[in-house]
Amino acid sequence: MPPPVGGLLVAAAALDFAVGDPAWRGHPVRLIGRSVSAIERFLRGLGADGRVGGCALVALVGCLWTGGVWALLVALEAWHAIAGTAFHFLCVYALLALGDLLRHCDKVDSSGGDLAAARQAVAKLVGRDTARMDVPACRRAAVESLAENVVDGFIAPVFWYAVAGLPGLVLFKAVSTMDSMVGYKSDRYRLFGWCAARSDDLLVFAPARLAWLLIGLAALLVPRASAAKAFRIAWSQHSVVPGPNPGWSEGAVAGAIQRRLAGPIWLAGDLVTETWLGDPADPPAGASADYRLARRVALLAAAMTVGLVAWWLLGTGSAG
Repeated sequence: MPPPVGGLLVAAAALDFAVGDPAWRGHPVRLIGRSVSAIERFLRGLGADGRVGGCALVALVGCLWTGGVWALLVALEAWHAIAGTAFHFLCVYALLALGDLLRHCDKVDSSGGDLAAARQAVAKLVGRDTARMDVPACRRAAVESLAENVVDGFIAPVFWYAVAGLPGLVLFKAVSTMDSMVGYKSDRYRLFGWCAARSDDLLVFAPARLAWLLIGLAALLVPRASAAKAFRIAWSQHSVVPGPNPGWSEGAVAGAIQRRLAGPIWLAGDLVTETWLGDPADPPAGASADYRLARRVALLAAAMTVGLVAWWLLGTGSAG
């Protein structure tokens, strides 16, 4: 009999944190990306390059990967329990992305006062113009990226794993990958990418608000963090951040570390916002201590997510 999936989740999360994402050509996200590109070419070749084609893309990729992984899991479990368990574990491990996120953000902080190194590191996390950023702005961007992507790369996948098992996790990652590839408001993808972007918003809706709660609770346990501000800032200012979801975790982290985030952001040579996120009485984030505090809060929130989901899965007796 295969071990409980709660145990698989804890082991996969621990391995992701310790080792990071496996860098190999057969990584599931890379394979999903190739399938997205192939199906997009096929649909556009048929003339389906508007919203209908974009909805077909989401349906086809979602069914292909969710159904394919589920069928392979069932076949492997029928062949040998250990093979099924190993495949299940490797999928969960490969589809969690906390370890690499922390390493990329850590590189921004560890650059110290080296502006060129900080800009080079933060360019791998954000799409804004880094040439206008000083070291404190780079650290703020790293905190913002950590706050947003701890949801997209970890809390949301774990949430959907709890809701629908491995197929739920795979579906979320497929939709997330499609959103990152076609969910742009450019002329090419304004219509075609609409369904992928809205689907991603829908799947992150509940996890983003769960992250607000978990970050606030984590702030209760982390010295120098403020749970009260984490709850208050995200509740009152989540709409400051574009999109229905990122503001909840970013606002919670801004409140937790008692620092302001965002501020002037340039994109393609244009100033797109000068709005700050956080308590107006708090100073802007930018010190190494600010990043380290945000890291501790985010990491504890992620650990709480795994602990709660594993406890729930073990309690329900889910296995395989």
